[in-house]
Amino acid sequence: MTHRSTALRRTTRTAVAVTLSGSLLLAGAAAAGAAGSLDLPALGSTGSSAPTVVETPRLASVDNFRDVAGPGYKNALGLPMRTGVFYRANAVVPSDEDLATLESLGLSAIYDVRTDQEVADKPDRLPAGAEYVRIPILSGDLAGAAFQLQSPEEGRAFMRDMNRSFVSDASVRAGFTTLLTDLAETSGPQLFHCTAGKDRTGWAAALLQSIAGVPRETIMADYLLTNEYTADSMARTLQGLAARFGQERADIFAPLVGVEASYLQAAFDQVEAEYGSVENYLHDGLGLSDVTLAKLKVKLFV
Repeated sequence: MTHRSTALRRTTRTAVAVTLSGSLLLAGAAAAGAAGSLDLPALGSTGSSAPTVVETPRLASVDNFRDVAGPGYKNALGLPMRTGVFYRANAVVPSDEDLATLESLGLSAIYDVRTDQEVADKPDRLPAGAEYVRIPILSGDLAGAAFQLQSPEEGRAFMRDMNRSFVSDASVRAGFTTLLTDLAETSGPQLFHCTAGKDRTGWAAALLQSIAGVPRETIMADYLLTNEYTADSMARTLQGLAARFGQERADIFAPLVGVEASYLQAAFDQVEAEYGSVENYLHDGLGLSDVTLAKLKVKLFV
């Protein structure tokens, strides 16, 4: 197992939000037990042969595992994204059965964007043959952060601020630059994940879908699938939080456990405000070259 590290350190309110929203899943589960599209030319084949659709398995022990391409999301030209190339997930802690399923996918690399503390709390269990790559995006001290929130709406504002930081924070952008560059340069099927598989992972997936030219409404619908895929674990988390901290506190935490459309929209609105378009954000904000973006498009369609 090899490790490539990118040191990205920032202790901010929004950084805590990312760690908090993922770590609440761990804390709650433990308590329950005790108690717009990118306008670039298509580079894929436009021939008559359709790309092979790889059926994505559902993993009970990694419940937010899914294909970034969905069932083959189509761009404005009607070209479907290629499945079986980029996968997204929550923490990769599979059961023996699910580990065998992951190994059958032939993953070449797994990118872990969690903080050091998140990794220590729940280390990945890696499928054979996959290189493990650390690209920490955001960090923060959890101490007292949860109890600074006084209402569910403060929690929602917290999550919107965090999504804006994906666009406005230079150190955070550096993490996404590294991730997207590695995805472009590394061959074979690849997986990226955070703790809950919804915020940092959700933004990376949205960017890949934007590069593919998938309509914004499809990107949003895919983003919101977290609430469907993780419904059972979210319910257990909130039950555990209520048992540990009381129902009022659990209600305040609830917006951090799932996703809402306003969270991802806040990031896209910040892109519009600062860069004018996703394409400009990719070029000027993340510093991705035309070559890197072309390599990603080839992977997404060919």
